[in-house]
Amino acid sequence: MAEGTKERILRTALELFAQNGYLGTSMNDIAGQLGITKAALYKHYASKQEILDKIVERMNKMDYERAEAYEMPETEPDGFAEAYLHTPIQKIRTYSLAQFDHWTKEPFSYNFRKMLTLEQYRDSKLAQLHHDYLAGGPLEYMAAIFRKLADSDEEAMQLALEFYGPMYLLYSVYDGAEEKESVSSLLATHIDRFIAKVEAGYRSEAAGTAVLSRRNNG
Repeated sequence: MAEGTKERILRTALELFAQNGYLGTSMNDIAGQLGITKAALYKHYASKQEILDKIVERMNKMDYERAEAYEMPETEPDGFAEAYLHTPIQKIRTYSLAQFDHWTKEPFSYNFRKMLTLEQYRDSKLAQLHHDYLAGGPLEYMAAIFRKLADSDEEAMQLALEFYGPMYLLYSVYDGAEEKESVSSLLATHIDRFIAKVEAGYRSEAAGTAVLSRRNNG
């Protein structure tokens, strides 16, 4: 029973954080929404910060589980350099579409994203979480993966920006769209075009290298 109550508190608190902001929600608000006393709430969580910490802990666990399920490198490039170098580009497509669904359709993750979007300009710690989960973090993650396709770190970051920038924009487009599945289709088309462009570039580069080799050998 206690576990069920703690889970209900987490989800209810996150829903309120997504609606009113973390800073705009009090323990009184959470208790009222749950229909329990503030004293009863404090039996499970000592503070609003503890609730937020548990929410972040849940998000980290979900991130790890998705990376594992889709056989993607974990989010620590230094420890998984070889894994990054051997990530097939089609696997990146599948994982990225799953990530988009995760952030737009899964209620817990959607509310977490909405909370961070609301609070990124009002609280430095939440701004850092927004960076890590939705902005710079994913960009750096993709740059590490694309490093195998690039001649330099700068080029890898440009590839990551070209790939992830539209995906980041489409989160907001999805939120306001009436035909939400059309937004998911837009993302799939973007990813397919990106992959085709990258693969065409490599075929062209390989052909050029072969011609140069024949000339040198001739």
